[in-house]
Amino acid sequence: MLNAKWVQHPGFYIREELEARGWSQRDLAYILGCPEQAVNLIITGKRGISPEMAKALGEAFDVPAEFFANLQKAYDLSRAREPDPGVSSRAKLQRVYPVREMIKRGWIEDSDPVMLEAQIAKFFEVPHMREVPYLAHAAKKNNYEEKEIPPEQLAWLFRVRQIAKSVPVPKYSEQALHRALPKLKQLLLEPKEIRHAPRILMECGVRFILVEILPQSKIDGVCLWLDENSPVIGMSLRYDRIDNFWFLFRHEIEHVLKKHGHESEIIDVELEGKRASSDSSLPEEEVIANVAAADFCVPKDEIESFILRKQPFFSERDVLAFARHIHVHPGIAVGQIHAWTKRYDLLRKHLVRVRQFVLPGSIVDGWGQVAPISL
Repeated sequence: MLNAKWVQHPGFYIREELEARGWSQRDLAYILGCPEQAVNLIITGKRGISPEMAKALGEAFDVPAEFFANLQKAYDLSRAREPDPGVSSRAKLQRVYPVREMIKRGWIEDSDPVMLEAQIAKFFEVPHMREVPYLAHAAKKNNYEEKEIPPEQLAWLFRVRQIAKSVPVPKYSEQALHRALPKLKQLLLEPKEIRHAPRILMECGVRFILVEILPQSKIDGVCLWLDENSPVIGMSLRYDRIDNFWFLFRHEIEHVLKKHGHESEIIDVELEGKRASSDSSLPEEEVIANVAAADFCVPKDEIESFILRKQPFFSERDVLAFARHIHVHPGIAVGQIHAWTKRYDLLRKHLVRVRQFVLPGSIVDGWGQVAPISL
């Protein structure tokens, strides 16, 4: 950093050069073609050197114009006020986490550097900033870094966990969750019936949290456990579609039923296409959850039979009749037809929005709402 005590105004060096050449200020004014007063203001440090003047002085003294421009730049920097101490701190955090968005969403409060760092540490459930994932400089990586969970997804995950801890539910019952599946199945016919799904899940002891997605995180859902008997399902509603909601909802339920995520959170990112299939390259728990979710939406034997009979032509009338036959909304049938045939252009008008129905009965953070909890 420049020391203001030894950085002189460019006029100091011009005066020295004039003395070395035996020139007066009037001589320099004549050479530059400007009033003598203008030269005097520069030499006495009362006026800076403009880019135009730097070029003219360069010609006069036969040196590069950058020499005078750099003298002025160094002087200006030496006299500039020191920046707010929070600049460095905020920059360090923002380089890794979407801190501005987290403040905007009410997850943390904008404050001085010390308090901001204290909030970040508490948000990520660590005692010191040096232990915050992706911000630590220890030789050993944090567990989340080893699993390569991007910071944006990690922040979303911790918000789900944070909210879940404040939500009271009955004791979790695996048997109750199994018994709830037929009840949930009955909700697939009408979009507005989705409003009952969060309540049914919570009655089984499963905390259900909706947190709006953070920019660029592409996260769809998570299954985690607060302890051995406290499962949590978090969803982002990244796609506001009836087919996507029910597939992901049932997918996460299967993770809970199979006790996936006990040791480490199961994070579902971009759950579509191959990631939503039974492809053998996927992790075993994902295949299990995908198969259960697909069969819940449309039984495998039904969809196989329908596609075998109708492809390559799927008329709207046939799809609507098929949806009535299996007692689901047409959008759910269309979603599974897309998954099986990869014909994602078919009858997309039936992929209706459902967020308006699911938000009112859920624990929500985002979409203009802030969950009523604090650090």
